[in-house]
Amino acid sequence: MKNKYVLNLEDIPVKQAHKFNINKLNEFLAGKLEDFHEISKVGQFNAGQSNPTFVIEDSNHKRYVLRKKPPGKLLPSAHAVDREYKVQKALFNTDVPVAKMYLYCDNQDIIGTEFYIMEYLEGRVFEDTTLPGHSPKDRSLIYNSMNETLAALHKVKPEDVGLENFGRPGSYFLRQLKRWSQQWEISKQQDIPEMPLLIEWLSNNIPESDETTIVHGDYRLGNLIYDLNEPKVIAVLDWELSTLGHPLADLGYNLMLHEEDSDVRSGFSLKNLDLVKLGIPTKDYLVEKYCEMVKRDIINPNFYIVFSMFRNVAILEGVLARGRAGNASSSLAEEKGAMSKPIAKIAWDLVQNSKLD
Repeated sequence: MKNKYVLNLEDIPVKQAHKFNINKLNEFLAGKLEDFHEISKVGQFNAGQSNPTFVIEDSNHKRYVLRKKPPGKLLPSAHAVDREYKVQKALFNTDVPVAKMYLYCDNQDIIGTEFYIMEYLEGRVFEDTTLPGHSPKDRSLIYNSMNETLAALHKVKPEDVGLENFGRPGSYFLRQLKRWSQQWEISKQQDIPEMPLLIEWLSNNIPESDETTIVHGDYRLGNLIYDLNEPKVIAVLDWELSTLGHPLADLGYNLMLHEEDSDVRSGFSLKNLDLVKLGIPTKDYLVEKYCEMVKRDIINPNFYIVFSMFRNVAILEGVLARGRAGNASSSLAEEKGAMSKPIAKIAWDLVQNSKLD
């Protein structure tokens, strides 16, 4: 899945903190997965900072993906693997590309935490948003497919797929501000003076529009699987933060890198790059096309980008806290946590240097 046509499980060993009893898992899966045979190999993805994700391969070389809660003390309402499973299962027969869900297990005696098993898809995951090695045409198509997939998600009516109770409708930003302000206080590892300023500004500038759709919550290029041969999204990953909410929160989150410079994420941020030459759509183009696809008037995305940056800082502080506690799903926790301060500063600069209308 990580830009490789053949994934060698020996190259991605399971971290000591996340090892589980393979014999118990074998016993549990026997008879529950069609054509499943005894597990022969297990590997763990190093990408992602939340729920540990593994590839399991049986003796017939069939592969599955296992995603579980991390061990240790967790923040309230975080790491909701049950919600990830539910939303992807509900979306499977819609225009939103997702992996097939096989089973969910809430019995913590099997591997120590709740988990679910889903389809393993061969494809490409692009972590580097500048897409090195691709032609301008391919970059444009890759980004356009990402934008089209987001619009497809927001066009799904929750009640049509049994997700009308997946979250509370309305007042999304008010509730999210409360939630992430609390998470920030709980997991805070460093002093970031812009955070209280952002909380106050966001609270005073919540948009009047209050529509509700299914939202992904972490929608970005690195959480998409693309076809091996075509610049087309074949699955959206990492649904932990999904809920019912305001669709423009997803759009703003997906546009954050257009406002971040290379000091934050070297090789990943898009600000100050020649996007036209690279073939990467501009922020304005993505907003215009998204609004066209979901049939809404063109919006100014600044509030939604600032909100997403604020929330991202709170999330990254949680990553840093888990890393220092020794139970982060990735070894890159300290590196990810170091981005909190510059992101908060960029968000506050955007507040001071832009208008909302």
